[in-house]
Amino acid sequence: MADLRIDFAGIKSPNPFWLASAPPTNSGYQVQRAFEAGWGGAVWKTLGDPILNVSSRFAAVSFNGQKVAGFNNIELITDRPLEVNLKEIYETKKRFPDHTIIASLMVEPKAEKWHEIVKRVQDVGVDGFELNFGCPHGMAERGMGAASGQVPELVEKQTYWAKEYAEVPVIVKLTPNITDITVTAEAAVRGGADAISMINTINSLAGVDLNSWNTIPHVGNKGAHGGYCGPAVKPIALNMVGECARSPYINLPISGIGGISNWQDAAEFILMGSTSVQVCTAAMHHGFGIVEDMIDGLNNYLDDKGLASVMDLVGKTVPKYSDWGDLDLNYKVVAEINNDICINCNKCHIACEDTSHQCIDLYTEDGRPMLKVREEDCVGCNLCSIVCPAEGAITMKELVPTQPPMTWNERQKLIAGFAPSSSSIAR
Repeated sequence: MADLRIDFAGIKSPNPFWLASAPPTNSGYQVQRAFEAGWGGAVWKTLGDPILNVSSRFAAVSFNGQKVAGFNNIELITDRPLEVNLKEIYETKKRFPDHTIIASLMVEPKAEKWHEIVKRVQDVGVDGFELNFGCPHGMAERGMGAASGQVPELVEKQTYWAKEYAEVPVIVKLTPNITDITVTAEAAVRGGADAISMINTINSLAGVDLNSWNTIPHVGNKGAHGGYCGPAVKPIALNMVGECARSPYINLPISGIGGISNWQDAAEFILMGSTSVQVCTAAMHHGFGIVEDMIDGLNNYLDDKGLASVMDLVGKTVPKYSDWGDLDLNYKVVAEINNDICINCNKCHIACEDTSHQCIDLYTEDGRPMLKVREEDCVGCNLCSIVCPAEGAITMKELVPTQPPMTWNERQKLIAGFAPSSSSIAR
């Protein structure tokens, strides 16, 4: 059995599965239940100055029969007194000394505010801080959360202020509501961050009720944008984790967040550079018990891969992740249809004919409908295999290269090398 223990910026945890700062980590009772279930760590629901929450806070987006494909919320940070939270953090850490407790913090972008909350919270024995620069609703309207997390200078300053008094590692939680997340990640580096976490929720509106014309959710017939999370955001989160993991200017441990629902999702985030992974929506949907399958699944996967520790998996895919300009233009795949498995739904033909490259032919053979790909016209876009409902009916096969590898960037350099210089043109 593989070793699932991790060392995240000096923070030890029995496994990489943490609960994210959210409703599941609102109280000591909940966090202790989570630890009993097997979670390795928890990021306590964000602490800060007292706030008031509204009623009717959550909404879900279902798709094609899947409940909670996406999840939207307009809940703010903790609405419980700081003293109560600190007491419960202390009690929880005392009862579970080997589990990780990270305190999420959010205050106004003022040095004295950060100094005060850091000093107060670290006295109860937390293993680290997560600075919440990501919450996109409510708090952002007050200049906190994503409002400051979108400004690199404020990310750097606030990280520095927290580090001035922090005696434990400081993690900076980044907002995805920005053009380039590496810019704010680099600001966190300049501020002295020990690690980064991503992504926080994405600006969103879950929907509109077509009968009442109210937004979903609504509070007394008024709505506001919220934060979007759940399985639907996983591809966005994976990209942002990968961009930060491959940047030579960041080089910090990453805690991956965004749509992680099972051990496979967790393994993908770890391969893309995450040392720990944080879960919220899946726990809210199915309960704390899901961590058992996550632990067993990741253990079995590591054993199958011959890896002794989960730490050996961290970042293995990062060297394979690059810019489009570094992809091989001469690499070719084409679709191949197995008519013995095909159920003749013709989805592949329709998709290719209407929206792709018109390279799938319909014909009959001994009175039986058949499909065939014209390889010379196929560009290997994968669309037919994506829409096919019959497992194994369409596969993508690699063609033997007829030319040596050549990327767009290499091609442009080659062209530039043959181009006449301005001086020769002048002569």
